[in-house]
Amino acid sequence: MAGSSLLMLLDDIATVLDDVAIMTKVAAKKTAGVLGDDLALNAQQVAGVRAERELPVVWAVAKGSMLNKAILVPAALLISAFIPWLIVPLLMVGGAYLCFEGFEKLAHKYFQSKAEDAAHHRELIEAVSNPEVDMVAFEKEKIKGAVRTDFILSAEIIVIALGSVAAATFAKQAAVVVSIAVLMTVGVYGFVALIVKLDDIGMHLCKKPNPAAQFFGNFLLAAAPRLMKLLSVLGTAAMFMVGGGIVTHSIPVIHHSIEHAAAATEPVGWLTSSVLNGVAGVVIGALVLVVVTLALKLFRKG
Repeated sequence: MAGSSLLMLLDDIATVLDDVAIMTKVAAKKTAGVLGDDLALNAQQVAGVRAERELPVVWAVAKGSMLNKAILVPAALLISAFIPWLIVPLLMVGGAYLCFEGFEKLAHKYFQSKAEDAAHHRELIEAVSNPEVDMVAFEKEKIKGAVRTDFILSAEIIVIALGSVAAATFAKQAAVVVSIAVLMTVGVYGFVALIVKLDDIGMHLCKKPNPAAQFFGNFLLAAAPRLMKLLSVLGTAAMFMVGGGIVTHSIPVIHHSIEHAAAATEPVGWLTSSVLNGVAGVVIGALVLVVVTLALKLFRKG
């Protein structure tokens, strides 16, 4: 009896772990839309930091991210346990915010003057080259800004992950959300550390006598800025698709229309669904930006 009970227990544990693994994969796919932007934003946060201080700054932000998730994960699980009806509204708010953030980036890119961009670039260069600049204070401001950004993105990731397993038991929800929080923190900041040091790795390889190493070093030097740009573009597109998908999924009329359009365009229905969700995301982002802009103007007048 004891042996069979132990085997049953092990089988139950294996089943739960298998369920958690599957649900974690689903949650990871749904949160991947935030990931590209998370990578690009956090890599950009160390712009202007001296090369030898890049990794310590990334590590400081990573520790701040761990603290953010230590606050957000229990809060999300408490919401799921005691006020589960709040998950869908939070998901919609998170989705709308993703769309808003994506559209704000587009507006910033296409409406900010080149003179403003050039001035910001000069400010970063002066911060690195000017010995009179207090680099400790400069780094602290960078870290604080990055941790604030991480808090918002972490909240979005955790809410999306929780929404994907809302029907599961509390134990499975906890396992999935904690797994996503750990994986995203390690994955994002490990990759950010690699991205910010690509140019240094490239420079190191270029100094090698081996022609193959020099070729790869030159490739890394050329690829690093392009990778940052690609991550930013993919991250913005993913924000519209994921954010738009979250909001439209909660509006049955729009959700069913997108499903019918996807079914009518098989075998590329997934592409149709992604494009339509992305278009919806752009529209939602534009509407939220207009509302926020008008609200800020009214608040300032008042």
